[in-house]
Amino acid sequence: MTAGGRVAVVTGGGAGIGRAIAERLADDGFKVAVIDIDAAATDDTASSIGKAGGTARAYRADVSDRGQVDSALAAIRTDLGPVAVVVANAAIARQQPFLDMTAEQWDRTLAINLTGTFNVVQSALSDLVGAGWGRVVLISSSSAQRGAPRMAHYAASKGGQMGLAKALAVEFAKAGVTVNTVAPSSIDTPSVRKKRETGAIPSAEEMAKFIPVGRTGTGEDIAAAVSYLVSDEASYVTGQTVSVNGGSFIG
Repeated sequence: MTAGGRVAVVTGGGAGIGRAIAERLADDGFKVAVIDIDAAATDDTASSIGKAGGTARAYRADVSDRGQVDSALAAIRTDLGPVAVVVANAAIARQQPFLDMTAEQWDRTLAINLTGTFNVVQSALSDLVGAGWGRVVLISSSSAQRGAPRMAHYAASKGGQMGLAKALAVEFAKAGVTVNTVAPSSIDTPSVRKKRETGAIPSAEEMAKFIPVGRTGTGEDIAAAVSYLVSDEASYVTGQTVSVNGGSFIG
């Protein structure tokens, strides 16, 4: 691919899937703007990329707060230049039985996962349209495709991302901007490991028994899909959901 020093924004880039995506895009030649609510984690990702020879800057922001998002995007434009790629990955995934779910829990999940996606994409999109070239990738989830018990708020927010991507893909296709989603399943991340330690989800070994490729996924697996979707070679791919799941779910 030809990144050509273009600027890529990755939200939730402090750890897990987001960090893997940020590192991969830096390897591909993008200047990466890492946004996360955890300032220390964001700094660590950007520092690691810099030590590896890439270009990255860290920006602390809560994506559910439009003012913080707009301020971060303004700083990114000053520091790195106009945005060409947006990867909306920031999310929370908390388990709660539906009948016990509070309105506050529902609202907070949608505020980060769905409204946060809206905030970042809308704040950056004028740069992509103005350049006549851009890539938007929303990191969704297989939970939106097959459902997830005790995670109705999460599944709803991730399904909303899929609908948003299709709408934007149609609206901005003629502007040279593609919009796609990646739907991971069974990915080994720090947050998933914490849930395993508490017994909230099965071990990696148990989960692997139900995955045709025989293993759980990695952040690098998701980053590889993103790398393709933001490349010049993917100019004819838009409005699609790429399911990266080891064959565990066909969707």
